[in-house]
Amino acid sequence: MSEHDDPVLIIGAGLAGLRCAVELQSAGVPYRVLEASDAVGGRMRTDVVDGFRLDRGFQILLTAYPEAQHALDYDALDLRSFYPGALIRRRDRFVRLADPKRKPLAALGSLFGSLGTLADKWRILRLKRNACEGSLAELWSREFTTTDEALKRMGFSEAMRDGFFQPWLSGVFLEKELRTSSRFLDFVVRMFAQGDSAVPAEGMGRIPEQLAARLEDGTIQLNTRVERVVEDGVILENGERRRASKVIVATEGPTAHGLVAGAADPGSRSVTCLYFAAEKDPVGEPTLVLDGNGRGPVTNLAVMSAVSPKYAPDGATLISASVIGDAGDDDSALVKAVLAQLRRWFGADVDGWRHLRTYRIAHALPEYWRRQRHRPLPDNVLVAGDWCENPSIQGALRSGRMAAESAAAGHFAVQGD
Repeated sequence: MSEHDDPVLIIGAGLAGLRCAVELQSAGVPYRVLEASDAVGGRMRTDVVDGFRLDRGFQILLTAYPEAQHALDYDALDLRSFYPGALIRRRDRFVRLADPKRKPLAALGSLFGSLGTLADKWRILRLKRNACEGSLAELWSREFTTTDEALKRMGFSEAMRDGFFQPWLSGVFLEKELRTSSRFLDFVVRMFAQGDSAVPAEGMGRIPEQLAARLEDGTIQLNTRVERVVEDGVILENGERRRASKVIVATEGPTAHGLVAGAADPGSRSVTCLYFAAEKDPVGEPTLVLDGNGRGPVTNLAVMSAVSPKYAPDGATLISASVIGDAGDDDSALVKAVLAQLRRWFGADVDGWRHLRTYRIAHALPEYWRRQRHRPLPDNVLVAGDWCENPSIQGALRSGRMAAESAAAGHFAVQGD
């Protein structure tokens, strides 16, 4: 068998690996996807527990992502949107912030709320306007600073930074110091401003499943762990050798770093997500709820069954609560602390909530200060994943497409020799 007859081997069936496979298939390049776990999706999977659909960590799709618009069939996903705004628990009451473009009356009311100043509300409009100016390429070339510093430079009050931006962006960035690049802040604000925050009606796992369904039968091999990458392919955990014309490592950053000399180790940001079943919806609408006090473990909360009723059995309510960073090692103590905080928010009804499952996700997102820079990679290796671009669905999908384009170009160059 000649070199160009060997398939491209893609390690990992997360979003980046699946997008890569779809693009290679479209280009007519032979490929195989090797996935260590028992299903596709990587970090984006949905489990069914007692009739409830539990995403492995609170995740949303921003419909304005350009790569997602190109790669996904939104209608088939049956997307359900969150309210364009948030409820913030500040001191002993909830304060609403709403998108003035899509919810003008609610936004007008929030102008006179107790969170921040009137000038802060106008600064939010300026932030959105600045984020939406120019092309995405221009956005990524802007001056680099941290998000925290950028918000201070724009003049936001301490109350607005601590009460709104810190809990909201902590849930997006999965870090509380807001040291993430201000370029990514602009990108996130732009995506929220130009589209909806949504989930597929039957859970986020439907996104990778939709990509996998487009691939030819037999091209994804589950429960197949790669031990190491070698010059002409890979060695599996069972010792089997697989030849490849090119190897695309589309795993989490730390895993890629362990498989390939030269792949940068981006570091990891963790999150713990707890799910509860309840008889009554404590919020009454599909709105993200943020902790503006900073006194409890929960950073954000969402009633997922209010966003999509298919997340819960008929007549039941599904609640997701996220804890950023170190949540301790004692699951029962964590559940107790979370429920104590939420009882202060919602009252005695919380005593009747039933804990369904806790997900501790050590590598929920890569660290993101600047883009990762790799040392020279082996000639037969490409890498893909959100850690190669930016920590988002957009970054994962784009990196998978770019890796496929590079592999396809090399394949056809060899074919033409």
